[in-house]
Amino acid sequence: MQTFRRHITDINTPVREALKQLDTLASDAILFLVDEENKLLGSLTDGDLRRGFIKGLGFENHLSEFIQPSPKFIQQGKYDLNEIIELRKKHFSVFPVVNSQMEIINVVNFKHQKSYLPVDALIMAGGRGERLKPLTDIIPKPLLKIGDKPILEHNIDRLASFGVDDIWLSVRYLGDQLVDYFGDGAKKGIRVKYVWEDQPLGTAGALGLVNDFVHDHILMMNSDLLTNIDFEDFFLYFQKEEADLAVACIPYQVNIPYAVMETEDKKVIGLKEKPTYTHYSNAGIYLMKREVVDFLPKQDHFNATDLMELLIAQGKKVAAYPLMGYWLDIGKHEDYRKAQIDFNQIKF
Repeated sequence: MQTFRRHITDINTPVREALKQLDTLASDAILFLVDEENKLLGSLTDGDLRRGFIKGLGFENHLSEFIQPSPKFIQQGKYDLNEIIELRKKHFSVFPVVNSQMEIINVVNFKHQKSYLPVDALIMAGGRGERLKPLTDIIPKPLLKIGDKPILEHNIDRLASFGVDDIWLSVRYLGDQLVDYFGDGAKKGIRVKYVWEDQPLGTAGALGLVNDFVHDHILMMNSDLLTNIDFEDFFLYFQKEEADLAVACIPYQVNIPYAVMETEDKKVIGLKEKPTYTHYSNAGIYLMKREVVDFLPKQDHFNATDLMELLIAQGKKVAAYPLMGYWLDIGKHEDYRKAQIDFNQIKF
């Protein structure tokens, strides 16, 4: 994961040092200039320096004489995905993200990430992992390794690759190990916070404990999944369906080896020869409007299925998103062994 701070420099940096910093960035050579409060003042590229030198400026001049004072940026919590897609189409590959005080909190780089989704993520990582004992006797299931890193880190890195940089982890069993491993997320250029469950709250109860979501949409998922889901496509589907909540689903086909009769009032009205039926199972990945959280009880056990049923009863729209990529729920020892094999064969 690329750290965004390498693109930031102080406005009082000597021109020669700024040039050296640009040189280390290679093909990503753009700097964003900030004041002493980390507020965005402008941008600087090799071309800006070259044009300044042609005009007669030199290494002794102040950096402010070279910069572009109105760089492209987006504001945290104040943009939508269509704006991001448009920037990507126009080849704005590197640009800063600022908060309401114009302080740079991240830098988007489409050479190293796929998108920049306007969502917060909550990952459920507090379970005991009973079916994976004895592996989970001293290590929480989210920290069991697939390949060279833990299951949960695969999910966090994939979220980060789609620009999700505000992530909450719901923790309980051996939660201190998760806090020690991920910290505040700074090493990955993201922000990680923790929701401690005093008692098991189910697969959605922890949502009610977070009061400071940044964005208008929340992505919630289980921590024990191995998947290459396209989170941007998921979000676009959610928008297109104008849903209050969307759930990623895994299609399963059931082949009937016999002819199936269609009946009505005990009369045969049709016949299907060896039909195939497609059913959809919950993949444990959800996208919702932030106001959905208001429907949850506080400090009570509540599952995602309870939330779906409640929203449906309230006349809200719950949409099913067919997940066509790879997905595996690592619940049992045979799942864990399969994940190890699949990880070396499938692109994540």
